[in-house]
Parts: sequence; C-alpha cells; structure tokens
Amino acid sequence: MPRWSASADDLTVLPSKAAGTRALVWLKRDLRLRDHTPLRLAGTADAAAALYIIEPEQWADGAFAPQHLAFALATLAPLRETLQARGLPLLVRVGSAVPVLAQVRAQFVFTHLLSHEETGAGWTYARDVAVGQWCAAAGVQWLEATHTGVVRRLRSRSGWAGRWQARMDAPIAPPPEAWPGWAGGFEQLGALPSLADLHLPPAAQPLPDAGEAAARSMLKSFLNSRGRRYRRGLSSPNTAPETCSRLSAHLAFGSLSMRTVHQASERAIALTEDRTLASNLRAFTGRLRWHCHFMQKLEDEPSIEWRNFARSYDGLRPGDEGVPMTAQDEAKLQAWKAGRTGFPMVDACMRALNATGWINFRMRAMLVSFAAYQLWLHWRLPGLHLAQQFLDYEPGIHWSQMQMQSGTTGINTLRMYSPAKQMADHDPDGVFVRRWVPEWGTSDYPAPIVDERAALLHAKTVLYGLRQHDEVREEADAVQQRHGSRKSGLPQTGQRTSQKSGQKAGQKAGQKRATGTRGATKAPQTPSPQQELFE
Repeated sequence: MPRWSASADDLTVLPSKAAGTRALVWLKRDLRLRDHTPLRLAGTADAAAALYIIEPEQWADGAFAPQHLAFALATLAPLRETLQARGLPLLVRVGSAVPVLAQVRAQFVFTHLLSHEETGAGWTYARDVAVGQWCAAAGVQWLEATHTGVVRRLRSRSGWAGRWQARMDAPIAPPPEAWPGWAGGFEQLGALPSLADLHLPPAAQPLPDAGEAAARSMLKSFLNSRGRRYRRGLSSPNTAPETCSRLSAHLAFGSLSMRTVHQASERAIALTEDRTLASNLRAFTGRLRWHCHFMQKLEDEPSIEWRNFARSYDGLRPGDEGVPMTAQDEAKLQAWKAGRTGFPMVDACMRALNATGWINFRMRAMLVSFAAYQLWLHWRLPGLHLAQQFLDYEPGIHWSQMQMQSGTTGINTLRMYSPAKQMADHDPDGVFVRRWVPEWGTSDYPAPIVDERAALLHAKTVLYGLRQHDEVREEADAVQQRHGSRKSGLPQTGQRTSQKSGQKAGQKAGQKRATGTRGATKAPQTPSPQQELFE
C-alpha cells in the first residue's frame, strides 16, 4: 500500500465535502508557522485544529534519546502559543498514531488530514502505512505536502537536481492570519507534558535555543557574519561551532524549512557587497542539495537503515547480520562510545559529542571511519550510538553517511581517516584534545586499543580485494544507477575508474606497510567536497 493518499502541493483551497470541510493538521517534524502548506490549507477549511502525537514507537527505536523529545517539546511550546493566538488549537496527545487519530475524530469529525511527507526511520514508514489504511476505512482524505527536496516515487535520479531547484525556488506563501478553529472542546489545552510526566529520563545534554524564532536568529547571524569564515573553519572542532551554520537541528525538527534557508542564502549572496562572505555562502548553498540528496537514498531504499547498500559487503564485520560480536568486539565498541580508545582525537570528539549533542562533520566522519576500519565494526551499532547523541539526527542523512564512511555503499572511495593527522591538521596545539581529554599524557589515559597499522592493513586487504571481483563491480554499477549523483559539475558518487585507482592505492599502501616503510603512516586523500554535506 502507498504511504500517501494525495498531494497537497498544487492546492490553494481544500476540496469541499458535502457537510463542509474540517481539517486536522498533523504536525510531525515540521514544527513552524512559515512555509507550511498543511497550515495554509487548513485556513481554507470551515473548521480546523492541529495535532502533535508523542509516539511510544519512537521511544522504542534504538536511535531515540530523551533530548530528541525534549527539543521537540521546546520547539512546540512557542508554536502552540502562536497558533492558539490565531485561532488554531494545537492538541498534544500521547499514544500510537492510529488510536490517537481515531479518538480525536470520535469527538471532532474531521474530513481532511493534512501533513507533510516524512522520510524517516522504519517505524515512521510502518506508522504511515497504518494511518493510510485507517484514513481509507474512515473516509478521511489524507493530503500530504512536500517538505524537503526528497521526491517520492522517484523512477530515476536523472533530472533530480532540477526538481530540487524548482522546489527550492517556489514562492513561499504566507501563513493565514487566522484559522476557523473548532468552537468547542479546546479552550483548555493543558500544559505540554514533561519527560518526567512520560516516565522518561532527563535529557543528557544541554539543549540549544529551540523554536522558529531561534532558528531564524541563527540563520540571520550566519548569513550576516558568521558565514564569512565558513570554508576555513568548518573542518576544525575548535572553529566549527561558530563558523558552521548550526541549523541542522532546526532542519531536523522542521522549525525552519529547507526552502527558507535556500532562498535566504541566495538573497544574502545577491545583496552583500562583501565578496568573501558571498563566496563562503556559495559554498554553503552547494551543500544544501547534498542534504536532500542523501535523504533521497533512504526514501528510495528504506532498508539501508539496517542493511548494506551493496550486499556484497554482507558478513564482513562483527555486528553485521549473522556475524556475532565477541567479547573483544564489545569492549572495542564500549571504549569507542565512552571516548576511551587511546587515540586522543577520537576520544576528544566522542566526549564532546556525548556532552553537547553536536560535533562538526569532518570529526563525525572520523569517528565512523575509526569504528569501521581501525576497530573493524559493522556500522549499525556505532550508528545507533551516534544517532542517540546527535540532536540533529536525520535518518536519511545518518544511515547513508554511516554506510558511506564505512565503505559499504560499493560506490564511494574508501576514506580511512588518520586520527593523528586530523589532530595535526585541525587541532595542532592540542587545545580541543586537552579540553575534553584532560588526562591525556598521564598514566590515567589508556593505551591504544588496537594496532592501527595492522588494523588498516587488514581493512584495505579485505575491502580492496573484494572490489576486484566482477560481480562486486556490477553491483556497484547498480547502486550508482539508483542512488548516484547526477548533478552537473560535481563528481558522481562512485565510478569504476575510481575503484580501480583506489584498489591500486590500497595495494601500494599494503606493500609499504608490509615492508615497514614510513609511507604506511600517511593519511588517506582529503575527502571530496560532497562529503562535507551541510554543517
């Protein structure tokens, strides 16, 4: 059964019903007033209300952490006040989606359910299927609007970039000044529940300012000044917290739309006389497309949340399906999660992430690379830990990147980050490491948990050897055809020529390691621009 019933993008008013239109706006990860098609359409109904559901299925998902819900509730609070002031009551209910929708409809018979499309984790896919079935049985017309640049029912990646551009350039309609809210039953909405009310532990990390006003303030400061040092500062954990946009959590929870960010960025570039700022903002806008590009992969192939893109890579690492973790593997995973690996840059980044909920993309890639290559762990279990820590957890980007940085897509160059080189390049004075690993250099700091040279030699031997097989290359071609970039002017995300050159590089590196030459300690080539995504 499809995950959608109809598109709301081309509508300016709701289709009429014989008994009048009653609209229920179902808010999910689109917690904002502006650039919100379902809210706009609800303004044309005879009566309307909004609903946010706190779903236990999310709590049961291995990627969930209490701070995710805490930030959602903090984002929801000012939005609720704004909507209420304009006549639209926002209900907050706890429970599975279908029973909650049925309970609301038993009291207030809505004819239309309005929402945005969601490209989320597997539990949201199953939920939307169930909601679609319920709507069909209950006689409710469910209209969904596009929320990002992700395209449903996409047949081919050819032309995708053009469709993304058209969506992002589309006019942003203003929200209604008022809604025809239901007359009775919503005068006393009650307070939003707390984590304690829901019997959940408190958030383990401090939360940044939440809500649409905070998101717009963050965007403004980046476009007006902070973005001027974007390219130079985005790779170092010392400078990235200030020079990166810091919009990722707002985009993940929808307090700001991708179209708003795109159009505001283009406007800032056109109006500024500061060419350095304009050049850096142009680099930033190029990464907005990659944000949706990676989400599109999950939309097209939801199984990548659990299974390798390229099935040729199945069963290589502990933690993969059919390959149990040994006690030694489990010890490596726990040391990595706690920032106790004996590799100071890895440990500092993990501890910073665990404490704050954010780390810049280059360091995220290093953390995944270290788990995949130096520790030789499958990406799924490390991915769950990172998802819990990232306040900006976006399933489509997260699982695509976990696989890309672990070398299981079949189409990407293997990027094996050297923690020592990353420290030399991005924390040469040890400021970041000393902040987060104060015991570094003392007897309290652990020795390295693996022999890095031997671990990387093993990883290269296995993976580059695998890529020499014709059937593996054929599968890579199929993955490329389905998921690869078609954006003119950017390299595709994997080509057979690059695989061959990578194999040769791996073989040479292996030969150097075998002979004990100094070249064995050199770091891999700098990642391509497409890897830097949206920071």
